[in-house]
Amino acid sequence: MTGQAKISAVILAGGQARRMGGTDKGLALLGGRPLLAWVLECLAPQVDELFISANRNLDRYRQFDRPVLTDVSPDFHGPLAGLCRAMTEATHPLILCAPCDTPFLPTDLAERLSSALEKSGADIALPVCGGQVHRAACLCRRSLLPGLALFIDQGGRRVGEWQAGLRCIEVPFDDERAFLNFNTADELAVGERLITPPDR
Repeated sequence: MTGQAKISAVILAGGQARRMGGTDKGLALLGGRPLLAWVLECLAPQVDELFISANRNLDRYRQFDRPVLTDVSPDFHGPLAGLCRAMTEATHPLILCAPCDTPFLPTDLAERLSSALEKSGADIALPVCGGQVHRAACLCRRSLLPGLALFIDQGGRRVGEWQAGLRCIEVPFDDERAFLNFNTADELAVGERLITPPDR
């Protein structure tokens, strides 16, 4: 947990996972463990409260002993719907959001994003690695909830479009593996090679 403002977190596992052939991504296995377990293990020590956003297989997600939040709408409105629901339930002023398919997140993600957010006075802190902004792995202020809810009500779905209207601070990270996400069975096979030590 950070020594700064307290942080709630949400792991986004509520999508349809079309590129995974409909398999629930958070429950897909990497190294014999669900992807969500990897993200949960990384984030839990970094934050003060943690939710899982899911819309299917709810009983299986509840086995992770964290509150499971479903979207208000049943129409799969995307990651922003999961973030919005988490904001309504969170008890802390900062919300860390992470996809369920990013198993190698930095162990200091919350601390570094929180520090940058507070120093800059921005609305959202975004990690940048290898020249790419990772918009779904963000830290934002819970006070953004009314604007986010309005954006969704007006048909907004894209994370980048919502963030474009806010004050964002980009935070550089060096480990290019840190924000790898696994959307397909082939990508999971790559992940298996990353966690398997080479034969000696």
